[in-house]
Amino acid sequence: MNTVTATVLEPLFEYLNGLQARPALAELASQVSRLDIQCEDVADFIRFSERGYQRNLVKAGPWYNLLVLCWKNGQRSPIHDHKGSVCALRVLRGVLTETLFEFTPNGHVKALMSRDFGPGSIVASQDSDLHQVSNLQPGTADLVTLHVYAPALEFMGTYSLTDRTRGVEPMLMEFAAAGGI
Repeated sequence: MNTVTATVLEPLFEYLNGLQARPALAELASQVSRLDIQCEDVADFIRFSERGYQRNLVKAGPWYNLLVLCWKNGQRSPIHDHKGSVCALRVLRGVLTETLFEFTPNGHVKALMSRDFGPGSIVASQDSDLHQVSNLQPGTADLVTLHVYAPALEFMGTYSLTDRTRGVEPMLMEFAAAGGI
């Protein structure tokens, strides 16, 4: 990690390294919102994949993972939850589209709404929240986001719009810098 990245993120690392349990979502979001961070500060971790969005691990600790996620235009996450973790993310470049979902009485999932978040925006979600993150900007614009999962996200529950299929997506850190999921 370069010295600029370490300096800019040091207050967040101090907070995260002091965790002894899962933090409250509002507390984690507040910590991420206090960062004075730009893409240049995490340039070493900005790497894209043609196959899907890419997760780039910045730092891991006993109670967290901090990643930079890079999204080429049109790339999306699966519809997912955060299985036991809270997540606070900050948009560093581009416009993130988050689509929120809920379960229907017959066990399917349906979209509730979508909303856009520009640079500097904070998005926070709990383990049971169902959502999808997308880069739906015009043209070929890229999206770069900083994510903190606490505790470290080991598995995402994944969901389908077309049936009641449920999946589990392992968040294997040894593959975090490989192609997206």
